[in-house]
Amino acid sequence: MTTCGITRIGGAYQGRSRASAYRDLVWTVATATDTTQNIAEQTRQTLEIIEGNLRELGSDKQSILSAQVYIARMADKPVMDEVWCEWLGSNPQNWPQRACLGVSLEGDVLIEVTVTAVRKQ
Repeated sequence: MTTCGITRIGGAYQGRSRASAYRDLVWTVATATDTTQNIAEQTRQTLEIIEGNLRELGSDKQSILSAQVYIARMADKPVMDEVWCEWLGSNPQNWPQRACLGVSLEGDVLIEVTVTAVRKQ
């Protein structure tokens, strides 16, 4: 849905969008669909969703400017980092600024990621 130049993609929960865009910027958030999985698999699922949301709004993972990673257990950060780096690839020109925070997440969710990216011209 587009209003006032803002495009929003509805989310699974009332009152929230899973992605939005305005002009050349895109914002999106995701968690894993299967929270019975370990941190590595939840990270993979979350990043796949992020990538799909970006694509839907005309962007991609190489255009991410900033990312915030929220994880339920900071002890899982090395495993999450490995999956993150594999997903982004080895070119430092594609690496966004990123913060990682240990937080309480709902239920069995181990990771939540939010990013800001630039739309492709």
